[in-house]
Amino acid sequence: MSDLIKSFAKQKLSSLPPEPPLHEDTTLPDADSTDPTSDSSSASSMSSTGTVIPSTTTKAKSPAPIPWTDFFAQELYLETALPDSHSDAPGQAKYHIYLTPPATPKDPLIICHHGAGSSGLTFALFALELRRLQPTWGILSVEARDHGSVVYTSSGDVDTDLSVETLSRDFLRMIALTRRKMGWAKLPQVVLVGHSLGGAVVAHTAATMSNTPAMKELEASSDLDLELAKHIIGFTVIDVVEGSAMDALKSMQAYLLTRPKTFPNLDAAVDWHVRSRTLRNVQSARASVPPLLVQMPGGSWVWRTDLSRTEQYWEDWFGGMSGKFLRGRGAKLLLLAGTDRLDKELMIGQMQGKFQLQVFPAAGHFVQEDLPENTAELIVEFCKRNDSSQLVLPPKVSDLLAQGKKV
Repeated sequence: MSDLIKSFAKQKLSSLPPEPPLHEDTTLPDADSTDPTSDSSSASSMSSTGTVIPSTTTKAKSPAPIPWTDFFAQELYLETALPDSHSDAPGQAKYHIYLTPPATPKDPLIICHHGAGSSGLTFALFALELRRLQPTWGILSVEARDHGSVVYTSSGDVDTDLSVETLSRDFLRMIALTRRKMGWAKLPQVVLVGHSLGGAVVAHTAATMSNTPAMKELEASSDLDLELAKHIIGFTVIDVVEGSAMDALKSMQAYLLTRPKTFPNLDAAVDWHVRSRTLRNVQSARASVPPLLVQMPGGSWVWRTDLSRTEQYWEDWFGGMSGKFLRGRGAKLLLLAGTDRLDKELMIGQMQGKFQLQVFPAAGHFVQEDLPENTAELIVEFCKRNDSSQLVLPPKVSDLLAQGKKV
């Protein structure tokens, strides 16, 4: 949901100077000079997005979709029984993840959570760049329920509880199930990364890990891997802050009505995302857009996640997020596109040096897709700087004396 909040909010910032030119690899497809949709300004606003309509008669210009195999080593479906709050009988979950394991137990694992209406492949190009920089590091990209994973109640109905507490527990379960599936004796050092709604989930999870009463409550849930708390290097929130998100919520239903409801094919969907400047990197769009849609019996493609039906959770997702971010366990990195605003709580936290702030003005809301190289470089540097397990401390004087050495 917050993926769209950002897009809508940007229409109110027309007074800002024009954005810098895009990188050559992210150049948009050429548009006919008479095409009313060829506006060169950012089309991630409500008005411009509404003008870009997928054509049923014109062949889409975007290249063919790129499969997940170009970015990750494995695609896994992790099944488990879940407690059902409405029944004594358990429900069932089938979680969907993408994974490239770390080469050794000493190599870090970057664990990513996407935003509302998005998918695990929003981190596809980021994963490629991360492995280019650090070939032995691992990356895990999870998919939330109603986005790629599915959870059933004990009666067999789909469980559509998308509260941040539930999404956080799903997140923890996917990490635990991945560890068991891979047979890891212990978790590697971990950096959590969340984009938009995923940032809210990551901040909630990190705050829970630093809360003793909350941890004691979680200890009653044997399916959660609480060892994670001992291995978090830090966490990164990408392009969402509480103040901006909460301000935009009242206008979100109107914005959602401007999006196309169907596409004739996947190429048209990729083309719409690029021409509307929802995504500014064609290569990333080819990987991340296809999982957002499902095909209907008649052949058309519709959104996998009906975001308008998630309205009851919007305030729950972002309310109190700044406080959770600041008290979360581990080092903190806030990565924003250039048009965001820090709320008061975050401004005070920044002045107190409680987190690292990085702004990429050339990116849109999907920073990790628009600028995957820059994002990967930043997170690699963040991980290295904060990973205390890699520090080599000088020997103690008492140890040197015991070895008969002069000091």
